[in-house]
Amino acid sequence: MTNNNKLSRFLEWSIGWRYTRAQRNNRMVSFISLASIIGIALGVIVLIVVLSVMNGFENAMRDRILSMIPHLTITEEGNKLYDWKNEKEKLEIFPGVQGIAPYIYEQLMFSKGDIANGVSLYGIDPVLEKQVSYVASHITKGSFDKLKAGEHGIILGETLAKNLGVDVGDNIVALNPVSNAEAGQQSLPELKRFNVVGLFKVDMQQYDVSYAYANINDIAEMFDMGDAVSGLRIKLSDPYQSRDIAYFIYDNSDTEYWIGDWTQEYSNEFTAIKMQKTMLFMILVMIVLVAVFNLLSTLSMIVHDKQSDIAILRTLGLTPKRLMGVFMVQGTIIGLFGTLLGTTLGLLIAFNVENIVPIIEKAFNHHFINPEIYGISEVVATINASDVVLIAGTALLLSMLATLYPAWKASTVQPAEALRYE
Repeated sequence: MTNNNKLSRFLEWSIGWRYTRAQRNNRMVSFISLASIIGIALGVIVLIVVLSVMNGFENAMRDRILSMIPHLTITEEGNKLYDWKNEKEKLEIFPGVQGIAPYIYEQLMFSKGDIANGVSLYGIDPVLEKQVSYVASHITKGSFDKLKAGEHGIILGETLAKNLGVDVGDNIVALNPVSNAEAGQQSLPELKRFNVVGLFKVDMQQYDVSYAYANINDIAEMFDMGDAVSGLRIKLSDPYQSRDIAYFIYDNSDTEYWIGDWTQEYSNEFTAIKMQKTMLFMILVMIVLVAVFNLLSTLSMIVHDKQSDIAILRTLGLTPKRLMGVFMVQGTIIGLFGTLLGTTLGLLIAFNVENIVPIIEKAFNHHFINPEIYGISEVVATINASDVVLIAGTALLLSMLATLYPAWKASTVQPAEALRYE
């Protein structure tokens, strides 16, 4: 009796699995079932690959941005900070602070011959700067350590150097728009010659095309700043706590600082990326929905094709509820196979997208990522387990929901009507 109960319990699974497999007299239905599996798999593959690429794009942007900018920037009114060494000592005691470096920031015009380019110039302390940014690790030519006081060395982004037509060892001229012309005389820009001692590449257009670094003492002399600096750049042990730490410093300091954090400066970019990811997910789910509707059509055809089988099962005592279970099992098996196949192939492609994309680009002689538009020149993918679970779960849930109507339709088949013309 116990064995009969077990057999009875798995009867729906047994019949549903049998209907899913190819039958010699029912090739068309089996082909449509295979098409449903492939459709669901393709939808899952596209979702996993696209979202992984979007995650990789977001992470690559964040990593490159955080390698170039401080997590916090502190200055005082007028964008000047006096006695910065004393302020640095006071800030070092705050929790989460990992490194502090002074900086002077100016926007200038650099020229070489007849070529000119606007530049964001940072005067930095080469030793302390290594504590707050990774510019030194992005040097591709020359040396970061050659930014010595009094030698007027400068480090340029690779694209900026290319635009100006200069290389390491060449001289360029900085045009300072503020002059010391006497009152009543026309103001002319002051010229300052710098020697290119290094090039860097972050692989982000924003930095490679417009950033330059020089020794802070040379820049302070150039702009008559004395011992003052524009502010302090701070690196935190956890950059995602920057806003909380900024508020804590502001509330517990005896100096009224002006504090900026990187999440404020780049909030629009990352908000836009999150919105794009959400919209892409919604759009790509439509692909899965198309496959699910195909599954619904497949099951409806199978129900119509199996009218006589359904009637026989009913006459043998199979209840409408259990009959629904047979076709729900069949649809679930199709959805499960499609989801597993799509997840496996999607993860395989996502893990190897950095190798696959260059091959496709070479085959079509077209570069997919324009650095001038996207700021990043390479396609990377980052797989989030939560995204994979969400995609697989959504595909499986939609597949199970698609079985409800055909399964209900099967449960309403009347044996006498179905067997009338058999």
